Amino acid sequence: MGEYFKSSEDVFTWLSQFINLERGQTPKSFRIDRMEFLTRLAGEPHRIMPSIHIAGSKGKGSVTGMSAAMLTAAGYRVARYMSPHVIDIRERICFNDSYFSEEVYRAAGNELRDITERPALAANPLFDSSAPDGCEPTYFELLTLFFFLCAKHGNCNVMAVETGMGGRLDSTNVLDPLLSVITLIELEHTGFLGDTIAKIAAEKAGIVKQGKPLVLAKQCEEALEIFQKTVKEKNSPLIYFPEALEISGLKITPEGTDFTLRAKGPLFPAPLSLFIPVPGKVQAENAALAVAAVKTAFPQISEDAVRAGLNNIKIPARFEKIAPDFIIDGAHTPESLALAIETFCQLYGEGGVLVFGCAADKDAKAMAKTAHSRFAKIFITTPGTFKTSNPPQVYEAFAAQGGQEKTRLIADTRKAVEEAIEFAAKGKLPILGTGSFYLVSEIRKIVLS
Repeated sequence: MGEYFKSSEDVFTWLSQFINLERGQTPKSFRIDRMEFLTRLAGEPHRIMPSIHIAGSKGKGSVTGMSAAMLTAAGYRVARYMSPHVIDIRERICFNDSYFSEEVYRAAGNELRDITERPALAANPLFDSSAPDGCEPTYFELLTLFFFLCAKHGNCNVMAVETGMGGRLDSTNVLDPLLSVITLIELEHTGFLGDTIAKIAAEKAGIVKQGKPLVLAKQCEEALEIFQKTVKEKNSPLIYFPEALEISGLKITPEGTDFTLRAKGPLFPAPLSLFIPVPGKVQAENAALAVAAVKTAFPQISEDAVRAGLNNIKIPARFEKIAPDFIIDGAHTPESLALAIETFCQLYGEGGVLVFGCAADKDAKAMAKTAHSRFAKIFITTPGTFKTSNPPQVYEAFAAQGGQEKTRLIADTRKAVEEAIEFAAKGKLPILGTGSFYLVSEIRKIVLS
């Protein structure tokens, strides 16, 4: 095997040259058969160990992280795959509650590059960019294979895997998991997944496997009908949140969320008193989905491991306090933004300061309607440079709702954050930074540097 890389940074730098949808680049087609061919060349490392597969429009990262945390607390060697990252790109490919060793990243990277340089790959029309449907391997295809190889080289014995986008044609959908989890469905990535809830739900439902259970978050009727049809066709047991689980005794504080989780069926016999160090009702619901998934896939896992895993969960940019009265949250859809704002106002009161930026493909008008009345001052800025954005257009959407006096456009993110902090200090007001994971990553760097 070739020795190409000296560090994980070298591997990720090499990967960055490939087509990346997160940067707005588009391959000629989405094809799962490209990923199936890549994994065959690699000896199918994704089949070495069992997995849990998570899709959805919002909350899938939290469910993935929580599932991995409980499995880690139970003594498993867990490989965790999530996106995007907030602080360090290695967050996407983790071992237990931290990173893999540099030795694992290097070994997996070297094997990955060897695979991309094999004659069999070059000879396959799927990877010939001059062919009608051909395309070089994409960033996410290779990143996903890199994750599988890290899990192999790291001697892991279970994987918690979040989809990148959609489900049916997502690179992660080569998995044959113990079960699938699908969180709440919203209109998102409509250019790729379809322009209706039903179409998007059908794409997400593509991760459900024959005879394998589906743990499903509460859905609107349109989406629920799609999932009910899918599990019937696949002969897959359905664990539907409103029918199988009940949350009570919810107590939300700046330190986190206490709640009691009951199973309405035989999933676990006694109610579980749980705590997660992340505030918000939605995070309690995410935790409930994760508990249902882990206890279904691994019934032997103890209640102590469930509690310990959730107690120690660390997921950056999910209602994370980065300074006194300064919260960041990666909410980037109207529904997730509404939930983040509701939790923020419940804990810190109305009339705070909002620092907001979103990608060009997001529904800024809908998010402006949700946010404008809840804050005394709103700073619109650039959500990083990773994805295409249009801050002036976002500003117009917010100014149309809340007025130009309340709303400011400061394209430079550092300057926007500094002015928000200065404004908040004068009135002793709390700050919420949200709208994009890429924005909150920048805010985090600015505030904590």
